[in-house]
Amino acid sequence: MAINYLKIKGQFLQLGPVILFYVIAITELSSNFENFYLNFFSFNLHMMIIYFWIIKNSDVLGIGHIFFAGIINDVVISHPLGTSSLSYLVLALCATYIKNATLRPRMVTDWFAFVPAILLSNSVFFIVTIKFSELSISYVELIQNSFFTFLFFPIFYQFFIYYNKLIDNRDL
Repeated sequence: MAINYLKIKGQFLQLGPVILFYVIAITELSSNFENFYLNFFSFNLHMMIIYFWIIKNSDVLGIGHIFFAGIINDVVISHPLGTSSLSYLVLALCATYIKNATLRPRMVTDWFAFVPAILLSNSVFFIVTIKFSELSISYVELIQNSFFTFLFFPIFYQFFIYYNKLIDNRDL
């Protein structure tokens, strides 16, 4: 009985990042703090989750989850369908390349390699949105979002490292 409980607990811990990813996609929780009078302050937790979990443990967050959560996110924030999915998949592609190209992964190298991944992902999002919809996107807001996403990555990186160790040590 105790073995089954530990197995179920371990599987639930394994699904933690996926559940968080879907909750953020459905609730639009992480992106805007306009209700708190912080109009300039926004970051994209989706990108941090995708980048970290693809680099460190790609078995946890798969490409199908990334695509489907992007579709859900587009429906919730009323963007053209597939825009966020394409952006997230480009980020996952960059993260996969960085994972395969890095010899000794460290937080600093992952953090600075996150810059071109964010820029490429946001440029795909911007180009697709401008070309295929009538939505207006501000350059300044996109740059601010990218900057704060980059700035807060080490904080979430440490949290995700701790959680990843918790997942790895679940059999102990």
